[in-house]
Amino acid sequence: MEIKDKTVVLTGAITGMTRKEAAKKLEEIGANVLSSVTKKTDIVFYGDKPGSKLAKAESYGIAVYDESVLHELLGSAPKVERTEEVEDDDEEVEVLQEIEDGEEVEVQGSAADPYVLKNTGGVYSCTCPAWRNQSVAIDKRTCKHLRAVRGEAAEAKRVGGSHNVRKTAKTESDKPNLLLAQKWETHVDPTGWWMSEKLDGVRAYWDGKTFWSRLGNEFLAPDWFTEHLPDWPLDGELWMDRGEFQKAVGIVKRQDRGKAWEDIKYIVFDAPDHEGEFEERVQHLKDTIGEGISKYAEVLEHFVCDGIDHLTDELKRIEELGGEGVMLREKKSKYIGSRSTTLLKVKSFHDAEAKVIGYTDGAGRHRGRIGALMLARPDGVEFKCGTGLSDHDRENPPEIGTIVTYRYQELTKAGVPRFPSYVGVRADAEWPDDAVEVNAKTEAWPGDSKAKKTKPNPKTKTNPPKKAGKVDEETTLKKHDETWHVSRSGSTISITLSSDQDAQDEFERLIGQKMKRGFVLVEGDESDAEDVETAEPGETRRCEYSDGSSNKFWEITVSGNTHLARWGRIGTSGQTKEKSFKTAEEAQKDADKQFEKKVKKGYVEV
Repeated sequence: MEIKDKTVVLTGAITGMTRKEAAKKLEEIGANVLSSVTKKTDIVFYGDKPGSKLAKAESYGIAVYDESVLHELLGSAPKVERTEEVEDDDEEVEVLQEIEDGEEVEVQGSAADPYVLKNTGGVYSCTCPAWRNQSVAIDKRTCKHLRAVRGEAAEAKRVGGSHNVRKTAKTESDKPNLLLAQKWETHVDPTGWWMSEKLDGVRAYWDGKTFWSRLGNEFLAPDWFTEHLPDWPLDGELWMDRGEFQKAVGIVKRQDRGKAWEDIKYIVFDAPDHEGEFEERVQHLKDTIGEGISKYAEVLEHFVCDGIDHLTDELKRIEELGGEGVMLREKKSKYIGSRSTTLLKVKSFHDAEAKVIGYTDGAGRHRGRIGALMLARPDGVEFKCGTGLSDHDRENPPEIGTIVTYRYQELTKAGVPRFPSYVGVRADAEWPDDAVEVNAKTEAWPGDSKAKKTKPNPKTKTNPPKKAGKVDEETTLKKHDETWHVSRSGSTISITLSSDQDAQDEFERLIGQKMKRGFVLVEGDESDAEDVETAEPGETRRCEYSDGSSNKFWEITVSGNTHLARWGRIGTSGQTKEKSFKTAEEAQKDADKQFEKKVKKGYVEV
């Protein structure tokens, strides 16, 4: 029998060897052994008490042979004594909806485009990030979309048990009741409160056996990571380092229980089931998982706050190190499984969640990538956020519908966040049921050829720009109704006139001036109209300086008639200074002037 390159499935108890041993021998002679029967399966070998795979193979017309043919093929003599009972994976389990070999099924996820589930020769796959980013063999991967279609039991059986199937809460009662913080207000005297660093990690509840998120989603940690944790509940954060929130999220959401967890620490700050006061609970934690007891867990350090000045100094120190902020815990407080005023968070900037509804095109060094995320708050307020996006974020932005965290200084009277800065994808968040529904502005990021933008305002007409260019200078004019946007060497001035004809006359006058100075008129085409770089309100310009011993950044954001400058060491949140002007034009002009000063000092725009 020719077995090389054939797709083979084993079922039932094989005399004299386990199915795993038989599979290994078949693979050594060139067979491709899979765990499930599909229409592309070539051969099925069966032993004693075969399961449903045999009946399925016969219904497909697949060649089936008993174990005597298998033994002859492998050159092994059958033994009288059986060494294996029928394995559990031959027991019947309910498949909610089977995906036949070669079939594709679309399911709607958080993105605008649906995810595609496939069955290719018995290997099931999904186009979602959760399936793609696993490091286990592709035939052992699963995800919530496959589990929803085929069923939890069917997927657990297919991938070899439920060990690597991430569980999720089905009801509110399944979610852990955690102590949640309120925002600190300046009228609250922090003197005598316990103070600690606010970690930018992933909140995790340890129930004595398993890690769970706030929303009841399981984190699949390796056994060696949890082996020294107690068999009673803990409250803490899975943390990597300051500024490494996104990397930490990527690791703890994996389903392979892999080596990447070596970079994670479980920072414990409370014992929910301990009935004592806070000081007693912390001492209990130190006695149980204190220094040297667990390589991957430690108790968060707390110290008493001496007053408002002490709190302010500590907040500044942590933020300069790239930390998120400070937590205040009331002395002698009890653990309450809800939001409480006994736990307060202190930050210079506020954090909030928004949903991605679109993207803007990048310009300059970001051409071909996104320039900013278009976001919507739960109350329906829309805004753009470009600050904080890395090059990787701009090339691989979060999908439409993704919930992200952003940081901002305050809200305007209209409810728009001032100086928003992107933090990252929210690892575990639910969008409020009463949130205002906002339609997506794009279906894919602008760098994707599939991007489809919503129809533009019919009242806005865009003419092709005309460029008059020298080697070292370029002036570009772009017209929208009665307004000409004049871009000169990177700066933009908007001139609004009383009529369309006046705007056209002004355009011709400006072009004439340039041509008298030696510029050459270059007619643009329709595609050029989108290439004109016009600074939008809220756009941030950033530059950096490195000389071996110093690594600094300086950035400035213009919002209306105000600009906010931020500077400090790279990797920290830095210091800020806000300045207001009579008009938006003056604010933009001063921002450009300040930026050019930095460039002249050796800073490089990024």
